Amino acid sequence: MSHWCVANRSNGVDRIPTPKQPADPVTVQSLLKQASSVCNSSHVRLSAVRKLRVLARDSENNRFVISTQNACEILLNLLFSEPSGNSSELTHESVAVLSSLAISESECVLLASNPARISDLISLLSHSSIDFRVNSAILLENVFAGTRSQELRSEITSHGDLFTGIVGILDHPLPHPRALKVGIKALFAFCMVKQHRHKAVEAGAAAAIINRLPDFEKCDAERALATVELLCRIPSGCVAFASHDVIVPLLVKIMMNISDRATEYAAGALLSLCSAVERLQVEAVAAGVFTKLLFLVQSDCTERAKRKAQMLLKLLRNAWPENSFMNSGGGDAGIF
Repeated sequence: MSHWCVANRSNGVDRIPTPKQPADPVTVQSLLKQASSVCNSSHVRLSAVRKLRVLARDSENNRFVISTQNACEILLNLLFSEPSGNSSELTHESVAVLSSLAISESECVLLASNPARISDLISLLSHSSIDFRVNSAILLENVFAGTRSQELRSEITSHGDLFTGIVGILDHPLPHPRALKVGIKALFAFCMVKQHRHKAVEAGAAAAIINRLPDFEKCDAERALATVELLCRIPSGCVAFASHDVIVPLLVKIMMNISDRATEYAAGALLSLCSAVERLQVEAVAAGVFTKLLFLVQSDCTERAKRKAQMLLKLLRNAWPENSFMNSGGGDAGIF
């Protein structure tokens, strides 16, 4: 069929792409052996890892086959056998392959239990290559997500450079959709550890999120707003977000405009901000939050969202203008 397509190309017939061969376990084993053997030249080892990367990129099935050949353990050993801080192509390619594979819980725990290795991974977030930094962030977030121990999770997020590196990915000046997606996913995950959220604030997370909110796709916007709500639950987070004049009008605008989840997170963030900083109550009212909240409590949104909206309405009651509907008594029924 492909030969016929080529022969009739002049008649507007497109060639049917040749199906790519699925990864063969024997081939994968051979490539992993070549990559891990210190007896091989750096060129041979690099070539083997690059072939693994191509296979992993081709399909989910290929990634499964690679994972079943003990690839993660072999590639992690290869990665950490390189000198600390090394930015060789072999390191780049190893991280790229690892970032595409599912790492087992035991491997995650083993890695998370080694502070030196975690520090080495975090140091990769400061590399000049944005793609390398993004792959490193994926690997770190995968290890974090695969570790159930709260103690080990806390140990990972105790590194201040971790948040600096993740925020730096979000702050990348050139358009890079993958960096935005990976950056906010990792930042949200790491901010789940409450005792180290202040490190995210210190790294400039508030400004980074506010600046990037218009650029996020729906799912990523939800994560961004969930992160805002998490950071606003600590005093330094409230102060950081409150220092940006656009934050309250932005959160009010987002409500009822993106998704139910986004609305819930925006309402939660507004509740924390307006509770902590009194002047923001007037700003919220001026931005039109009253109408949004009334719609919210009467909508089909989640109970959590309605509860946050009701609490926010109560909090803002004294901020309504004296001649407003709320202070005339007409807004009390069914809300308070």
